[in-house]
Parts: sequence; C-alpha cells; structure tokens
Amino acid sequence: MLLECRREQDVLRDLLGGLTRSAASVLTLTGRPGHAQNSLVRWAACRARAGGVRVLQAQATPAERELRHGVVRQLTTPLNGAGGTLDALNHLLRSARTTPTLVAVEDLQWLDQASLTWLQALLRGLPTHIPLAVVTSSSGDVILPGTECGGPSPQVAVPVRRVAVPALTDRGVATTVLATCGRAGDEEFVAALTTATAGNPAVLHDVLRALKSHGHAPVSARVPDVHALTAGVVGAHAARALDGLPAEVNSVLRALAVCGDLLDFSLVCTLVMSRTIPEDRIRTLLESVGLTVSVGDKVHIRFPVSKARVLEDMETGERADLYARAAELAHRASAGDEDVAHLLLRSPPLGASWVVPVLRRSFAAALRREDHHRAYACLSRALKEPLDAAERTRLTLELAAAEAVAVPEAGDRRLGELVRSADAVPSAVGVRVRAVDLGFARGNSDWARRTAAEALHRATPAERANLVALFWLASMSRDDGEPMVPEVPALPDLPLSPAQAATRAWQLVAAGEGADKARELARIALTDDGRGEALMMPRLAACHALILTDDHDEAGAALDGILATARRSHLRAITSRSLALRAYLHLRSARLDAAERALGAAERALPAASWHPMTLPGLVALRICVSVEAGRLDRARQLAETPLPAGGEEGVWWSSLLVARARVAAEDGQWHEALRLSQESGRRLLRRQWHNPAVLSWRPLAARACLETGDRAETRRLRDEELALADRWGTASARGIARLETARLFDDDPKGAVDRAREAAALLRNSPARLAQLWGLVRQIKAESAQGDSTAAARSLDELSALAPVHPSSRLGTTVEALTAQGTPPSADPAAPPTPVVRPGWGTLSEAEKRTAELAGRGHGNREIAEQLSVSRRTVELRLSNAYRKLRIGGRDELRRLLGAMEGAVTDAA
Repeated sequence: MLLECRREQDVLRDLLGGLTRSAASVLTLTGRPGHAQNSLVRWAACRARAGGVRVLQAQATPAERELRHGVVRQLTTPLNGAGGTLDALNHLLRSARTTPTLVAVEDLQWLDQASLTWLQALLRGLPTHIPLAVVTSSSGDVILPGTECGGPSPQVAVPVRRVAVPALTDRGVATTVLATCGRAGDEEFVAALTTATAGNPAVLHDVLRALKSHGHAPVSARVPDVHALTAGVVGAHAARALDGLPAEVNSVLRALAVCGDLLDFSLVCTLVMSRTIPEDRIRTLLESVGLTVSVGDKVHIRFPVSKARVLEDMETGERADLYARAAELAHRASAGDEDVAHLLLRSPPLGASWVVPVLRRSFAAALRREDHHRAYACLSRALKEPLDAAERTRLTLELAAAEAVAVPEAGDRRLGELVRSADAVPSAVGVRVRAVDLGFARGNSDWARRTAAEALHRATPAERANLVALFWLASMSRDDGEPMVPEVPALPDLPLSPAQAATRAWQLVAAGEGADKARELARIALTDDGRGEALMMPRLAACHALILTDDHDEAGAALDGILATARRSHLRAITSRSLALRAYLHLRSARLDAAERALGAAERALPAASWHPMTLPGLVALRICVSVEAGRLDRARQLAETPLPAGGEEGVWWSSLLVARARVAAEDGQWHEALRLSQESGRRLLRRQWHNPAVLSWRPLAARACLETGDRAETRRLRDEELALADRWGTASARGIARLETARLFDDDPKGAVDRAREAAALLRNSPARLAQLWGLVRQIKAESAQGDSTAAARSLDELSALAPVHPSSRLGTTVEALTAQGTPPSADPAAPPTPVVRPGWGTLSEAEKRTAELAGRGHGNREIAEQLSVSRRTVELRLSNAYRKLRIGGRDELRRLLGAMEGAVTDAA
C-alpha cells in the first residue's frame, strides 16, 4: 500500500526527526478513500515506536461518530492515571517535554465533535519547542481547523504541513500487478486497469485478488473481466461507505443519484425534507468517503455502480416519488427535455400540463437518433398521464407508428385495439380509418383486410368509404385459399372518394386495362383535400399507378409530399414504403446510385426485420434488380439465396422475388431454374388476376428460358401474349419494353431484327422509362451492326453515348464502353469472316478463369462446369464473377458475344 509513496515517507521521516530536536509540528495526509494516507500514518507510528518514541494512536469510525470523546479515549488510554479529558490533555503536554511523543489519528472525517474540540485545544496549546508531533489522515479534504496552510497560524503556533496522497501511476499499477499476480501484465491490460480503478490502491488490490482467484492472467483478453470486477469492488466499497453516513446525508446522496448531474447541489438538497446538517458539511462528508466529486456548483456520484447501489435499497414508491419531485424541480430549473424525460420515465403520472409536451419532444429526438426503444418508452409514459380522449388517441397512433420499428407485432395489436375502441372517441374523427391505414403500411394486408371489414358495421358514413377502399386495396394480394370475411360492397367503377379512386386505379393497373382511366383516378386520389386527412397507403398506390402510366414527374412530386408528411408525423413504415417506391422510380429512370441510396434510407427508416413477411419479398426483389443493373452480381446472388421469414409466399410480392431470382439464374446460365421460377411467378400472378406486364414482366424471361431449353412453341406463345397484353395497357414504356424484351425471341432475318429494335427504341424514346430507353438503343445498335449497317450503328451509338451518363461499372456502363471501344461496326461480308480480336482485360484472367469463362460462354451451366473442372460450384461462381469484373461485362450474354468476337462463331453447348 506504500508503493510510490517515497515523497510522503520523506516528509514523515523529517517530522519524526524533528522530535529529536524538540521541534513540534503538525502533518495532515489527505486523499481519496483507499489511497495510502492511513497506511502512511501507521507506517510512521511503527517507525516512531522502533525509535523509542511514545505513540498515542487512534482511528475515528462511523460507528463511534456519536460517541462523545471516542477518539480521545483511544489516545489517552496509554496515559495511565490521566483522569478526565482535560487532565489528559494537560498531562500529555507536560509529559511530552521529557518524553518524545507522536499523536496519530486516522480518518478525521469521522471525528465526533468532542474529540475534534479536544484536538483543537491540543494544537492551540502546543508549545513550539517540545518533542511532540501530530499526524492525521483523512479522506477527501477534511483537515483540523487551524491547519489550513503551511507555517504558523493564529490558531496553531507550530509548523503545519499538508500532503495530498495521489493515485498510483501506470508504473505503480504495473508493479502491483506483478507483485499480486506473479507475472507482468501486458500494456493494454495495465492501461485498462488503471482507468477502471482510477489508480486507487485499495480498489486495485481487491480487483487483482478477485482476478487471481478466478484463475485469470493479466492479459488484454481479460479487460472485460477487469471492468466487471471493478464494478463489483466499487459497489462493495460504496456499500461500506453508505453504512457510515447519517440518514440525512444518505437522502441527499439518493437525490444526487437521481438528478445530481442536472442540478446544482443546493437545488438537489432541497429535495430532502427536514434537513438539519449544513450543505457544506454534507458535501464534505460525501467527498470524504469517495462517493462524489464536485465540478463547480454540481456534485456527481463518481461511479455508476455506486449510483445504483444508493437507489436499490429504496422502496419502489419512495423511489418513484423522488423521481417525480426531481422531474418537477428539473423542469422548473429549465433542464433539457431529454434530461427531464429521463426522470419522467421513472416517475408516476404527475398530471402537470408540461409533462406530455416534454415527452413528445423527447420522443421526436429519440427517433432522429434512431433510438426506437427510447422513443416508444416516452410515448408509453405520456399515455399514463391524465389525457382527454382525442389526445390519447393521437398519442396511441404515434406510439403504434414508433413500435412498427422495434416491436411491430405490439404496434399491430395496439392499432387493432384502437379500431375496436374508436366508438368511445367521438371527437377523434376517422381514428379507425387512420389506424387501419397505418397498420397496412407495414405490409400485413391480411390484418388490414380483416380489420377494415370488421370495422365497417361500426363506422360512421364518413369512414365507410375509406374502409371499403382500404379493404379492397389490401384484398388485391389475397390468396384464393384465404378464409371468407364479412361482405364488403364493391368499389364503384368511377369513385369520387380519393381513397377509393386510388384503389380503383390500382385495380385497373393490375388488370392491365384502361391506362387513361387509371391515370385520371390516380390524379383524383392525389388531390389535396386541404384537411390533412388523406390516407397514406391509397396515395402510395396512386403514385405507383402514375409511374406505370408513364407519369413519372407527377408520381415523383406526389411521393415527395407523402414522404414529407410521413417524416413530419414520424410514420416510419410509410416513410420506408415511400422511399422504396422512390427507389423503383429511380431504377426505371436509370438513376442507379439514387435508387441504392433510397433503398438504404428505406431500410434505415424501417429495418427489413420489421417489414411484414408478406411485403418484404418486394423490397428484396427491388434490391436484387438494382444490384443486377449496377453490375454487382455477387450481391444479387447473395440476396437471391437469402432465406426470408415464413409467410412471405402468401403475398403477391413473392412473385416479384421469384422473377428477380429467375433473372439471377438466367445471368448464370441456369435456364431450367430460371424457367421454373418465372413460371411459378406467372402462375401466382394469374391466380390473382394480375395480367399487366408493366407491373411485373415475367413472360419474356420464361420465354427466353423456354428457348434455351428447346421449347420453341411455348416461347412463341409467351412472346405473343406479352406483346398483346402490353399493347392492351397501351403506354409507350410498356409497349417498348415488351418489344425490347421479346426482340431476341424472333428467328427471322436481320432486317426484321433491325425493324423490331428500331420500333422498340422509338416507343421508349417517347417514354420516361430511361433505363429501358437506353437498353433499347443498345439493342438497336447490335441489330444494325449485325445487319452490316455501320453508319446507322455509329449514329445510334452517338445517341446512346450522349444519353447514358451512368456509372461505368453498371451493366449498361460496361456495355456502352464495349460498344464504344469497338467503334463503328464493319459491314457484313459473307466472304470475309470477322477477324478475331482479343478483348482488353482477357490477358488479366488467370488460366483457371479463362477456362471457366470459355465453358460458360459456350452455354455450360455452373454445375456442368464444376463437374468438368473438378471444382465446387462456389468456385465456378467466384471465377466467373472475377472474369466479369476484369472484362467489365455484365453476364453470360456479353461473355458469349465476347467469345464470338475473339474466336468467331461459338458452338452452344445446349
């Protein structure tokens, strides 16, 4: 315990040496509890006895704090026959003239008042030239009155010194580790131990003994154990310190544990009733036992474990009442909302008008920093306050929206209860409708359909139209096997209600008929009624409809408004759905970076784990499509292979995931798998009467897979059906994309291929579907090149280059770069076979990558390649990914064309 105490020991040696010169003196040793001040007093006493000095030694304790002259009796017991305390004092001063004497007192902070008075009298009567020295120690800054400064003072005539005993340094801690554990601690361990124990020798020894008893070595891997053990040791020390404090001081300490970090010490003390001990004395006592530290006007409890220990013995009601009074005091003192809310969360209802606004502001702040559990804790606490029915309903809606992120099932239950109890809230117009709309936003269409139907018989006339709209919007994803629900009236063909207009517009979109009518209905749905009562899910359906009627600008503007409202109202599910739809709009418009950012923001607003399983597949499918277009096939494969929660297959958006997975399979040349997935997607959509290829185009992929697997009749049937359905819908983008996707499925002459490519490009040029427009130009360039029309191909290439400012690593970017690198295609000359060329980047491939790429380019599937090369399927995938990246191409189609350019005609393994 005397490690790194050489300075203090030198001072004590000098003091003891003064006794031989008949020089009286006083020394006070201070420091944090657990530092070496008491050990130094004992060391001096032992050294004095060994030198023949009379030692009068005592230690003040909390238990004897109320015992009159307790310390004096300890000091004067060796003075046989000294009589009373005054006689003992006179006897001590007389005998010390001939008998060198050391008076040693430990823990001055616990002195009883009578002993303090006696020691003060000793110091005042102490002559300068007698061999008597007084050495005291204390925790904190407690000293005997009259010993405030060095040198003689008006109260004490002899020299007075004061030494503060510091904590151990890193070197001292390292030495202690070596001595206790028998081996040196590594640097990280010692640094962590020094920080955790604050260099306190008492705490340090207890922690090291506990560490050793557990058989742990002083290595960095044990740093977490150090923090855990230190917390336990500090807690034990705090418990011992608390046992010695007066009840009134303990009450102040509890108040400090609750709000000492917020309020000045004088304000904290006002929370204690019937206080008799002065503030300064309380402050001194708390610091002397090492529980607190002062920073300006505030007093803080030093360790969190001490704070918990202080509060754990309180009765539950008493503790809640303390938090309530602290919250009121903090509010009056203008503390921050977050700090006041922290107190309110642990208090009973107060009934004060300021409570709910503070909690709501804290709720909003928690949402901004993504602390969802704190957010709904604030609103849950607000709902415990006495509220009128309308405000309680509003807070319940906000709470359910917050719960959608962290505890979505609880949010669904809360919304359901709100729908059922809305009759008791006549002032909250449209509550049950907003509750169904909000619950539907997370994607549970079954819940929304059932809840809307059950609420119809209790709804007001103003609510019925909206509930019917929500029912039919949710029902569009209903499977045939779902149970029957109460009878709900059908939507009128031309509804005037905005919500019903949105649902009817989406019905037309799914059926693939009446694009003009769907457009007009969507515009009605998005008309602002000026009352702020528009439902969010119908508005999102209207935006989606406008995207598919080629009205991108209108859809984008409406989405901006929905997103602003959702963010302002903290509707995280609506925010996420809006951002996902915006990502889809960005993808159609060839803004891949913006699409990825929007998807990232959507998942931050509502993490994928919080989306309902019936809707999550749509989000994953969109991510796959964006990854494929961005040229990140590895990421697309990972997403396609990731298992999803049970129940996703029941929703309509499972079909979109099947198409996305089929697209990945096609990129890898797995045509049988692509056919299976795309056909299953089509069966699900047709069962729900979703025919529109603009919503989800599965037929061209299935037709291509049929062609690759040899079923040409089915290829032609699917191709013709896709074109007919696209023409029935009638938008430029739908007709152009259908022709673009089916162009490769025709088997007539090059002239026909050019005509079809130009037709697709012309249609897409008049549509806002920029991504399809760019791919249409690519198809046109390739068709013109294959026909030998180099002038037309070069002209089309110039147009493509001017329109395609996309990221160079995307599929489109690498394709444009490849076409640009080739320049104007040569005229077709049957007598002059194309000269083989070497693609830039081919030389960077390893031999294994070249062999794998050659097999893939010739139509072999990954499984076949793995068998031929005697490697795993995963190895084949990795080699192909590396090859695509080095060659800057997007998949097998481009790889096949690349091999054709390098080697001439390529024989397809199929």
